Amino acid sequence: MGFHFPLIRRASFTSNQASTKVANVPKGYIAVYVGENTKRFVIPISYLNQRSFQDLLGQAEEEFGYEHQMGGLTIPCREDEFLDITSQLQ
Repeated sequence: MGFHFPLIRRASFTSNQASTKVANVPKGYIAVYVGENTKRFVIPISYLNQRSFQDLLGQAEEEFGYEHQMGGLTIPCREDEFLDITSQLQ
């Protein structure tokens, strides 16, 4: 099962916000947006290979396709569910 991630479009942020957000993501990590308030989480890219996280990616694809309003990857689940899943991956 392969996933293709769109490039983050800087136009969705102001230039200062984009450079700050990009600078806050260390190498080997990815920023995702979760929940109704679209809280930003920075997670290891190794999570992308985990089955439980791939299920979340499948939900994101079904709900949003490849157009995410935040310009980055938006996960359509509650924050507490996301934290529960990622805590099991650590």
